[in-house]
Amino acid sequence: MGNSVLASAVVLLTGIVWGVYWVPVRYIAELGLDGAWGTGAITLAAALLLLPSVLGIRGALGGKDIVGIISVALGGAAFALYSIGFLYGKVAIVVLLWFFSPVWSVLIARYVFRMKVPRLRLLAIAVGLAGLLVMLGGDGGLPVPTNLGEWMAFFGGLIWAFATAGMRLRSDVTPLPSAFVFSFGATVTSLALAPFLEPLPTVAGEDLPAIAIQVLLTGGFWWALSIAALMWAAVRLDPARLGILLMPEVVFGAVTAAMFAGENLSISEFVGGALVVLSGMLEVWPTKGGSEDGSHAKMT
Repeated sequence: MGNSVLASAVVLLTGIVWGVYWVPVRYIAELGLDGAWGTGAITLAAALLLLPSVLGIRGALGGKDIVGIISVALGGAAFALYSIGFLYGKVAIVVLLWFFSPVWSVLIARYVFRMKVPRLRLLAIAVGLAGLLVMLGGDGGLPVPTNLGEWMAFFGGLIWAFATAGMRLRSDVTPLPSAFVFSFGATVTSLALAPFLEPLPTVAGEDLPAIAIQVLLTGGFWWALSIAALMWAAVRLDPARLGILLMPEVVFGAVTAAMFAGENLSISEFVGGALVVLSGMLEVWPTKGGSEDGSHAKMT
């Protein structure tokens, strides 16, 4: 199995796993770690679990490309915004706004890296923007995010598009140290935001064991294990393809939120969300002169 095929499979599975990530995040908030405090605890636990991979691997971070390291940390910051957003917005909308990132990826390729963008990618941008307008403004309001959770997902997706481009082009850090940097970036972001979102939590003594177990399990599985796998795959895939392969998260997030949290999408949200997903599919659709691995853009 080629690296690109294996990397695609890893990212696809990661998308499915992250589709239910909102469940432990909200559960930890119910136990007392509300706002960004919960994400800060989860990502700190992951960073501590991954710290031996940095200390035990010679040259894990030393001498590595600083732009690549910063890109990984920015990816963690983006995921932190995404994680916190689940507490302030509807799960499906937060996920869909995050997955607007393939459109950002095309714009970054064209205007930041001065790459030639095929017409189909421009169509993807148009469809994505139409989806965003319908999803956010289809009920007669302004087509902009309406709550803190939606804004966090919106900007998180933008940061993620920059981060994946940087990781693809410059990162030379191995997966476990990358996951540590990723989690550390998320921890710093979460704890920096936490005091501005919710007061310092006071947790009842009898809830501490449950919180500790849930934080360790969530940090270990979602942030340490799955992110290490994602970091391995991210440098082997085109950023836009990475975004589309994570899209099963949209389906799993929307379905589980409807089943367990009673969050159903309106007609406009459903139609707009479908257009956003279609935009991502168009983004990685093979084009004339494009390669299978998504490296369709050429330097101008």
